[in-house]
Amino acid sequence: MKKSHKQNQTTTSSRRKFLGTATTASAAAALSFPMISTAQTVTQMRFQSTWPSKDIFHEYAQDFAKKVNDMTGGELKIEVLPAGAVVPAFGLLDAVSKGTLDGGHGVMGYNYGKQSAIALWTSGPVFGMDANMVLAWHKYGGGKELLEKLYTSIGANVTSFLTGPMPTQPLGWFKKPITKKEDLQGLKFRTNGLAIDLFTAMGAAVNALPGGEIVPAMDRGLLDGAEFNNASSDRVLGFPDVSKVCMLQSFHQSSEQFEITFNKTKYEGLPPKMKAIIANAVEASSADMSWKAIDRYSKDYREMQTKDGVKFYKTPDAILQTQLSIWDDVVAKKGADNALFKEVEKSQRTFAERAMKWDMDTNNNRRMAYNHYFARTAPKKA
Repeated sequence: MKKSHKQNQTTTSSRRKFLGTATTASAAAALSFPMISTAQTVTQMRFQSTWPSKDIFHEYAQDFAKKVNDMTGGELKIEVLPAGAVVPAFGLLDAVSKGTLDGGHGVMGYNYGKQSAIALWTSGPVFGMDANMVLAWHKYGGGKELLEKLYTSIGANVTSFLTGPMPTQPLGWFKKPITKKEDLQGLKFRTNGLAIDLFTAMGAAVNALPGGEIVPAMDRGLLDGAEFNNASSDRVLGFPDVSKVCMLQSFHQSSEQFEITFNKTKYEGLPPKMKAIIANAVEASSADMSWKAIDRYSKDYREMQTKDGVKFYKTPDAILQTQLSIWDDVVAKKGADNALFKEVEKSQRTFAERAMKWDMDTNNNRRMAYNHYFARTAPKKA
């Protein structure tokens, strides 16, 4: 049957309306789904840590990189190489600054020779603050701005992030227990940062070595004693193979943390989104590292006693008090002709006076609770 002119007009109008509605619906549907990129430019970054690949510290560096890589969806890929892959451990800052490496994972104490004030973040008692409190000072108390000022003063082209609060480090590993300060006289000893000045003033003959070289030096008799960091690192690096005595507690490094550095030029060239991801990945990995450390360090601490035959002793209070007194002399000498050193120390002192008072007044005595539930005592005295 032949359609009338009016029917044709109605049909055409309906078709246009349908097509218009369908087009609008398709556009709305497209907006409701995420865009899928068919071509993605990947930014590659090559990092190096200052740690042997078997050390848990290198694992922490890899954990950070994975968080960044995952959160950017592969748009930024950080590869982390172990110490020595490109440059020696103590050469990391220069390599990152020059662009030989895009970034790195280490500790600030390794840069002590360039400007002694840098080691104030990682060496000494820091007025009693633990490492997490030092990170609080760094972020909220002016430390970050002071570190930028320090790096500018030595011409370092780096962007720095601090992460990963470390527990108090042992006095060290020795052939026999250290019972008095005189036991350190003439002792060939490894440490780093401003702890070099502290142990030197206590009579030791100090040699600064990177982590992977310490145990071989002890095995060859080039060192009589050494400190590195924690139960897991010390165990995997082989300290129990060359020593069965470890002295716990010391003020030489009671508040160290890690440093993640980027070549500043390369970092500044990143889009804002990637910079935000990096900043948040730093803090996420800091928290994760502190939790992993509690789990792993406590396991290795127990196994070194039960399986490796290591005996742990608490460093005598007399030695700890001597460290505090000598430290006062060390920082007074360092600050005498170093205005930046004095500025950093003053900033830390101001923050610590307030934060430490709050901390000590607020938190419980954990030893009391531990003894109540587990009926165990502190590490035996030497």
